[in-house]
Amino acid sequence: MERMPYRPNADAAVVSTMPLAASLPTQSNDWRTGLPTLTGTMVTLRELRVTDAPALLLALTTEEVTRYLSPPPATVEGFERFIARTHGRRAAGENACFAIAPRDSDIAIGLFQVRSLEANFGNAEWGFALMSEFWGTGVFLDGARLVIDFTFETLGSNRLEARAATANARGNGALRKIGAVREGILRKSFRCSGEYLDQSLWTILAEDWRDAKATCISPVIH
Repeated sequence: MERMPYRPNADAAVVSTMPLAASLPTQSNDWRTGLPTLTGTMVTLRELRVTDAPALLLALTTEEVTRYLSPPPATVEGFERFIARTHGRRAAGENACFAIAPRDSDIAIGLFQVRSLEANFGNAEWGFALMSEFWGTGVFLDGARLVIDFTFETLGSNRLEARAATANARGNGALRKIGAVREGILRKSFRCSGEYLDQSLWTILAEDWRDAKATCISPVIH
């Protein structure tokens, strides 16, 4: 959402928008050496490639997409640096960033990013950005379910957080539809276009997600 996956100086050396967990323990996890490919009914989620930079520049820099995001990289080279940084942070066990591609194409139309809020992903934050032509098509819901499963079952997270400007009706609606619970309002917590906006804090707990899947129903819409 707003603070993810970019920040205003994403073309510079620093890309992360929150403090990284200090001294994450080193351990051998397959996802740290390369993200798995996740396949849904409508989308494929895969590791970002440097060659995705031109497609991401086209998909994620329109006025509609960036309205409630920190400014994304403004050039192909900026996206290339962003992608390289996601690889480094994945290898360090701090970040998992997936390209979104339609099932019938390998062209990146957006991305999902999950970042650790504490060592070993006990608590995590996620964000997403999607080309506006694919809004309302079911692509987000299909990809989001894959990412949430990955976060809880592979990363081992207990809690997954997201933030959305209260004025961002589409973003809040998407989080509600996937089953997230709105826990509160973060007042004037996000600077966008020269003003501070209120944000909603949305969460999904691993136990709630697993319970919903066990009963073969969609997560409860709150």
